Amino acid sequence: MRAALRRLPGLVAALGVGAAAVGLLWRPSGNSVSVVTPRGLPAQLAGDGLYRYDTVFTAWGNTAVDAVVLALGIPLMVTAWLKFRAGSPRGSLLLTGSLGYLLYVYATYALGVAYNPLYVAYLTLLAASLFGFIASLAAVDRAALAAVAADPDLPHRFLSWFLLTSAAVTALLWLQPLVTALLNGTAPALLDIYTTPVTSALDLAVITPAAALAGLLVRRRNPLGYLLAAPLLVTIVMLLPTIALSTALQAAAGISFTVPQFVGPIAGSAALGGVGAHLLVRLLRAVPASASPTGSDDRATRAHV
Repeated sequence: MRAALRRLPGLVAALGVGAAAVGLLWRPSGNSVSVVTPRGLPAQLAGDGLYRYDTVFTAWGNTAVDAVVLALGIPLMVTAWLKFRAGSPRGSLLLTGSLGYLLYVYATYALGVAYNPLYVAYLTLLAASLFGFIASLAAVDRAALAAVAADPDLPHRFLSWFLLTSAAVTALLWLQPLVTALLNGTAPALLDIYTTPVTSALDLAVITPAAALAGLLVRRRNPLGYLLAAPLLVTIVMLLPTIALSTALQAAAGISFTVPQFVGPIAGSAALGGVGAHLLVRLLRAVPASASPTGSDDRATRAHV
């Protein structure tokens, strides 16, 4: 597994930078195209740029994701990768977290973005981030995780409640439009030209149960819970810049938002992201600064990050 981690993060970094840069440089110009969806409803496609066959709403959302990946996601993963290669248990856990975030991003791109010239790159990024994530899970120092579980300074109960609350909020957020559409016999809101809401599928089938499981395991001080918490916390932290930027870009492109629709997601993601960032830092601080063959919780080996 460690052999795979000598190369896969580098591949993810190189391809991720390239794909995100193309998305940012080849942006929609504002010349949208009106179409009728297979369900007979009107929709606006971006019309040009890399995401020309996506709706205006989705195209500018993708542009925001590209910006966050390029500015934050890839640098975070590379930093963690270098620390991992230097033998840092903290770097190993953070590498798991950053690869988990990029796996989420490129699963969404490979499965949900309308076909464009970078489709093969999305597939490669999905494969590389998936197997890199699996390898990083296996490579995390189990003695370091045991030390985290025993750390009296880590707010274990608060972390558990935060993960469980995140699972509940995510479930409510995505189930509401799906249940409403089911009861009304209509398609979910914002489905537009797409055949299925991919983000809803990933959040409800993967993120929600993972957060709930991590919360329950942390409550029991099971080391596996802290391992699962890392990618979830990184993903939650990345929501703040992504949602804020995507909402601003969509509004500038002419998407109409009510005040609650504009302020609510940004305020919600700010609250979750702020708390998530605090907990991520506390989690990393609880990891021993260097690997210990005995797995002992030596407070002298810890350093603040």
